[in-house]
Amino acid sequence: MKIIISPAKKMIHNTDILACEGLPQFIEKTQVLMEYMQSLTYQQCKEIWKCNDKIAEQNFRRFQEMNLESGLTPAVLSYEGIQYQYMAPIIMEEPAYTYLQEHLRILSGFYGLLRPFDGVVPYRLEMQAKMGSFNGRSELHSLYDYWGDDLAKALFQEDKFILNLASKEYSKCIFKYAADEVKLITCVFGELIDGKVKEKGTFAKMARGEMVRYLAECGAESVEQVENFDRLGYRYKEEYSDEKTLVFLKE
Repeated sequence: MKIIISPAKKMIHNTDILACEGLPQFIEKTQVLMEYMQSLTYQQCKEIWKCNDKIAEQNFRRFQEMNLESGLTPAVLSYEGIQYQYMAPIIMEEPAYTYLQEHLRILSGFYGLLRPFDGVVPYRLEMQAKMGSFNGRSELHSLYDYWGDDLAKALFQEDKFILNLASKEYSKCIFKYAADEVKLITCVFGELIDGKVKEKGTFAKMARGEMVRYLAECGAESVEQVENFDRLGYRYKEEYSDEKTLVFLKE
């Protein structure tokens, strides 16, 4: 089983806590993206990022000074979003780290597909960013075009059972290329409102992070173990689930 999650926009640089275990597998394609971003003006970068001046200035400087092979932070510790806060990898024990390195994969617009302890640098580049034409290819307009089926192929070579805890923005670059022999299951964390299951963004992110933590702590390998998740008030509901979706409702 491989577990896929999204990255987070907010990132930190910390080389003191845990050591990295190598570079990301698509580092050469990341180098191309870095050089492209470095070739753009501040205003062009800001249009890609769609953010305020403070964030744009920080990330423009990051790209101008970027070195992909030094001052690296393990990927799972570098992201600071809600999902990662509830995953809380910093306080995990060694068996959980081993589980994450084997089972968890982080989807990234900049790095492609990350193992938890791949060394990364802070960046801002979302998968849905409108990039225009680059790398000598006029048909490229987004990072979905740039990565194509590379990430899905790499993931499916590792495992044919994928547990999806990523947002639609990121999981679509995997689901689009799934063959019949691949088992893709998405976890939904919602509430029953007017008879319908509805997810609320912040709560869903919290639950995704807590789910990763739970899976790592119990060494989960099966769907049955995933269904036993019972944290943050969520319980698995078979009557709302199917072969492609596991629904957990907040009680």
